[in-house]
Amino acid sequence: MKLFRTLAAAGFVAAVGLATAPTSTFAADISGAGATFPYPVYAKWAEAYKKETGNGLNYQSIGSGGGIKQIIARTVTFGATDSPLKPEQLDKEGLIQFPTVLGGIVPVVNIDGVNNADLTLDGATLAKIFLGEIKTWNDPAIAKLNPNAKLPAQAIALVHRSDGSGTTFLFTNYLAHVSADWKAKVGSNTAVEWPAGIGAKGNEGVANNVKQTKGSIGYVETAYAKQNKLTTTKLINKDGKTVEATAESIAAAAAGADWAKAPGFYLILTNEAGEKSWPIAAATFILLPKQPKDAAAAGIALSFFDWAYKNGDTMASDLDYVALPDSVVKLIQQTWAKDVKAADGKSVYSITN
Repeated sequence: MKLFRTLAAAGFVAAVGLATAPTSTFAADISGAGATFPYPVYAKWAEAYKKETGNGLNYQSIGSGGGIKQIIARTVTFGATDSPLKPEQLDKEGLIQFPTVLGGIVPVVNIDGVNNADLTLDGATLAKIFLGEIKTWNDPAIAKLNPNAKLPAQAIALVHRSDGSGTTFLFTNYLAHVSADWKAKVGSNTAVEWPAGIGAKGNEGVANNVKQTKGSIGYVETAYAKQNKLTTTKLINKDGKTVEATAESIAAAAAGADWAKAPGFYLILTNEAGEKSWPIAAATFILLPKQPKDAAAAGIALSFFDWAYKNGDTMASDLDYVALPDSVVKLIQQTWAKDVKAADGKSVYSITN
């Protein structure tokens, strides 16, 4: 399991148990796998939840593609993905889907003399960089957006995800919105044929590669940029305004989201309108069987997420994630009660307010 980043591997030994522990034992442990995007906040929640309840979380941060595969195979209690499944796929696989928090994806760079939020990019220029068409940092397209910056005549080193990734889906979805060339040549998916660059596993891998490579650019979830002290860029949004990736700009991008009218909570929040909107905002999602093999384990998992909605907002905001509105949480809880049933037809978890 060297390639898997689990909560235990990251120093949360006290917060986890064996994924295979029988639910009849005193210590109840939850198994999940998938998106690296929410890993920092799930780790924080798991530590606090373990202290409060004695129940642990074993979460493998293996990428959205891996999480989807594992929950379809029913080898974990829940899967996690940043690339939401469409309602027809949820129905086919017998799953429900619900968001946990909102976050943002931000370009990060390692350029001598360029500090955090010094550099501004727009969508078209960012697409040309990742297409391999803009090859040096002092290219006229970048210089035009940054007239006061001292940009080096240094080759751009591209870093992208090598694994099936919801973060990649969101990043490429944004590029497809803002660049017809990107849409035609590369498109948007959890894994794409990158025209250039080197691949790294997980948000962690991209963050580490950018940190260690002079002249590099990559894309990570904002918490990884913050935790690794990476240099982030600003972006010019759909309204033509220059914005930074902050909790406020991510919340602004999600302000118009109508979750009540989104079957399976399927919403993509890239390139949203609004003067303050961060253009690569997103929700991250949990996948759970409608009729789980282990109803007790599913109930414990829902108890964990219910606890997180009620107690985890400050921990989330400390990492620049954005909590869901209470109205959305109520919609999610109604979905749990209605759709997640044990073999006897009873709901596996009852919400207590």
